[in-house]
Amino acid sequence: MLDSTNLVVLEDITAAFKENLALDRGPMLVNTLVDFYLETGSQQALHILSTLQEPHDKHLLDKINEYMSKLPTRLPTLSLLGHVVRRQPSWKHKLSQAPLLLSLLKCLKTDTDIVVLITGVLVLITMLPMIPQSGKQYLHDFFGIFGRLSSWCLKNPGHVAEIYLVHLHASVYSLFHRLYGMYPCNFVSFLRSHYSMKENLETFEDVVKPMMEHVRIHPELVTGSKDHELDPRRYRKEARNPRPL
Repeated sequence: MLDSTNLVVLEDITAAFKENLALDRGPMLVNTLVDFYLETGSQQALHILSTLQEPHDKHLLDKINEYMSKLPTRLPTLSLLGHVVRRQPSWKHKLSQAPLLLSLLKCLKTDTDIVVLITGVLVLITMLPMIPQSGKQYLHDFFGIFGRLSSWCLKNPGHVAEIYLVHLHASVYSLFHRLYGMYPCNFVSFLRSHYSMKENLETFEDVVKPMMEHVRIHPELVTGSKDHELDPRRYRKEARNPRPL
């Protein structure tokens, strides 16, 4: 019924799902919707899943995490996660404590499917501003992923078509901007350390240095510090007084 072309039927079944989700606090319906979406790509199922409210956020994140560990379903699962985080749900702050974050980071550190890597890094870029307080715990993971994917852009270990490398490079460039914008002191320190190694110099010259040529000096590099930019109080202050982009 979710795939019905009859708008009345579609509205009725969607309303029925939302009513049941409001009454039933268990995971069964959410799990079934995730299974159905991964099997069919149903846009209506995706809409319902993308607008879930508490307490179903835990059920959704747990189910996504379960499917992230399975290679055949990893890409559509990342796509689902991307749709969810782009909606900026009210429970987005919980992402930093969910096991799913660790699974996403592990995927980006170890997976060899370039489409999975492109999709995963775009999800991470979207998620990072929602969980700034997680930086202190996972900062080395974020930077390590940047280093790994920057190297991929140059060396192409999977020997994939050029079009995929173009998309990967664009994704890594977006990650560069996100990390430089949020953690400039720590990120510059990482760049200095990582790319001072002889084996990484070519990646720096061909991939990373051109990225640096298109950004301005971040004010935090002058007035901030590595510890200050990881202080949770910084983000509470910026939430009250956001700076113009």
